[in-house]
Amino acid sequence: MEMNQYLEVFIEESKEHLQSCNEKLLELEKNPTDLSIVNEIFRSAHTLKGMSATMGYEDLANLTHQMENVLDAIRNEKLTVTAEILDVVFASVDDLEEMVFSIAEGGDGKKDVSKVVEMLKEIENGETETADANTPIAPQHLMQSIGSYDDYENAVIQQSKEQGFSPYELTITLRTDCLLKAARVFMVFEILEQAGEVIKSVPSVELLEEEKFDHEFTVALVTKESSEDIKNKVMKVSEIEDVIVRQIDLDHVTAAVSEISTGKQHETPEKQEVEQVKEEVKTATKQVAATSSKTIRVNIERLDILMNLFEELVIDRGRLEQISRDLNNSELNETVERMSRISGDLQNIILNMRMVPVETVFNRFPRMIRQLAKDLNKKIHLDIVGAETELDRTVIDEIGDPLVHLLRNAIDHGIEMPEERVKNGKSEEGHVVLSAYHSGNHVFIEIEDDGAGINRDRVLKKALDRGVVTEQVAATLTDKQVYELIFSSGFSTADKISDISGRGVGLDVVKSTIESLGGTVSVDAKEGKGSLFSIQLPLTLSIISVMLVELRNEKYAIPLSSIIETAVIKKEDILQAHNQKVIDFRGKIVPLVFLSEIFEVPFAKDDEDFVSLIIVRKGEKMAALVVDSFIGQQEIVLKSLGNYLNSVFAISGATILGDGQVALIVDCNALIK
Repeated sequence: MEMNQYLEVFIEESKEHLQSCNEKLLELEKNPTDLSIVNEIFRSAHTLKGMSATMGYEDLANLTHQMENVLDAIRNEKLTVTAEILDVVFASVDDLEEMVFSIAEGGDGKKDVSKVVEMLKEIENGETETADANTPIAPQHLMQSIGSYDDYENAVIQQSKEQGFSPYELTITLRTDCLLKAARVFMVFEILEQAGEVIKSVPSVELLEEEKFDHEFTVALVTKESSEDIKNKVMKVSEIEDVIVRQIDLDHVTAAVSEISTGKQHETPEKQEVEQVKEEVKTATKQVAATSSKTIRVNIERLDILMNLFEELVIDRGRLEQISRDLNNSELNETVERMSRISGDLQNIILNMRMVPVETVFNRFPRMIRQLAKDLNKKIHLDIVGAETELDRTVIDEIGDPLVHLLRNAIDHGIEMPEERVKNGKSEEGHVVLSAYHSGNHVFIEIEDDGAGINRDRVLKKALDRGVVTEQVAATLTDKQVYELIFSSGFSTADKISDISGRGVGLDVVKSTIESLGGTVSVDAKEGKGSLFSIQLPLTLSIISVMLVELRNEKYAIPLSSIIETAVIKKEDILQAHNQKVIDFRGKIVPLVFLSEIFEVPFAKDDEDFVSLIIVRKGEKMAALVVDSFIGQQEIVLKSLGNYLNSVFAISGATILGDGQVALIVDCNALIK
């Protein structure tokens, strides 16, 4: 059977299950006795195993199967959760992720997992040998057994009956023309596991997953549901021809079985715990069913195509508005206004469709922090706030690496060693807070730690040594301005560069990446108290609001996000300072930037007495852009200049205006820099 049609769904769902495993393992590490967490991890692993076997990825299925055995032993209290066991399970999840990402990139998903499988087997066997002989056997533990009902299985059935469950044998027949037998078996098992506990299958689960059976298989099930309900549920699966359900008669159980069951009766799991797990499965299933009926998966390429088509619509809308103004026809004006409102609503919907919660990036950090803390022998607690905050997918794709770099810096050189923290009157455990929130048309992401902060004198000394600032400038800098120097190229205050990071190494790359997204990054700190890195990002990159201006016969667009205000001043108000023309703007000296000179716009001698200015800001720095005249505010579509013009100074892109003219978009950050 050709599996390509299922590959995309398999990859997406596998990533979701592995992310869930990572999150739940971190929870389990904090609450090692909470078996409900183990059950959730087990369910994710079990589903992943079934999908992998169906798709034919043997290494994935084998490793997940062995991991499932260890989790099963934990949830049946045959093993106790320890740091060593968790390390091996984490390593298993790492290998599984590597294989899934290999498949996603077009690989075969193969990997030598013998070492980690052996470690999992050692955990399972080592603990099983020392387990109490009276430990109760749970139905799930027998899923992989083969052959007829043996003593242990009968004991399980006896226990289940005493707890109010009924044992059934189901003979399920698939249609002879069934193409994907393993998938149908998997769907049957999903239904049966929601109804009760599967204790056996003939042929075995492995043979069923490999489709090594004809068209009939038998399953032993313990459940509280009636035989009629079970039959009806299984018959709803496509390509099932017949289901025969018969109740297992326990009257013929041998005396040996009775002894086993009697001897273990006092050790059986409590009915409430069994019920709790069953209820959790039912609730989760209902939620999935409710959600799946209201949501669909859409390939991101289709959304990109939709966005491009809409951008063309925005350009044409602008042209129609221009034509409407020129003709001044009331009916045309009315139609264009209505079309503008509708396209505005459509724009919001399309942009919202492209919005993704930042948790898709944040989710990978707890695991990373755990590993870094172990490598550095530090105790670190990560708090994530506002993970539901949404950003455009194009921005989400780019912010992962800068955030990783800032977090690594905070942990490696921000948070002190436990003994040093205690000596300074702090708790042993360092605290890092990663938060995100909306404000206006921007999203702010902040990384705050309660570590050593930044040493002002060391930063200033290093800046002077590197020639980043002069002695005269250094004397005038505020603390915050000094801290901002760590974003200078190649700047570092670390005494030695570790393999994790150096405080400041590569922060210039972080800054340039954020600025290329139209955002800004800043830092504040208190020595001995901690640091705060703040990133400001636009909600979306494709459609932006700008102020259109004129320079002679050319038009330019300046993003509103950079503009403080516009002004018209007299020529005599322009001052001269250090061979630079400046103005006094609300008590601050702001340098003038003549755009006509920067962009080499040809112009005649200008005898006007007034000068039009746009005051722009980047962080703490400001500049006044000199233009000929203001055209007005407009929403425009940001288009790239292409590969041949990607290094044009102070131009971030272009747009097509309503009259068909091309306007270049000014990069204010580059101008101020």
